[in-house]
Amino acid sequence: MTVNELCDVVRETSFAIHKYHRNGHLEKIYENALVNRLRKQGLKVEQQHPLTVYDEDGTLLGEYFADLYVEDGLIVELKACKSIAEEHVAQLLGYLTSAKVHDGLLINFGAPKLFIKKYVMG
Repeated sequence: MTVNELCDVVRETSFAIHKYHRNGHLEKIYENALVNRLRKQGLKVEQQHPLTVYDEDGTLLGEYFADLYVEDGLIVELKACKSIAEEHVAQLLGYLTSAKVHDGLLINFGAPKLFIKKYVMG
């Protein structure tokens, strides 16, 4: 499966979750729902995947956790807020840079209209 096909599966699954659960739940509910439904489709999904951050000289600076890491190549960052802010985009871009992952999806379940946007590190 290509990354674009994988993104399509995540988008379609997210839309189905949003249609059923609507907005108003905590982020963890949407995270668990997406993990459940993607795994049922046979995809490898790691929840709260650790990402290590290094300084340019190789010094370990710390670790943070991406919401989902799908098929060893797609970071999915989930939100449950009224709207996406610049810091949410910056967070995902930081994850992509630190993990040296090319593709990421930012998904917001918290608004009446589902928000999904793909980001690609060039």
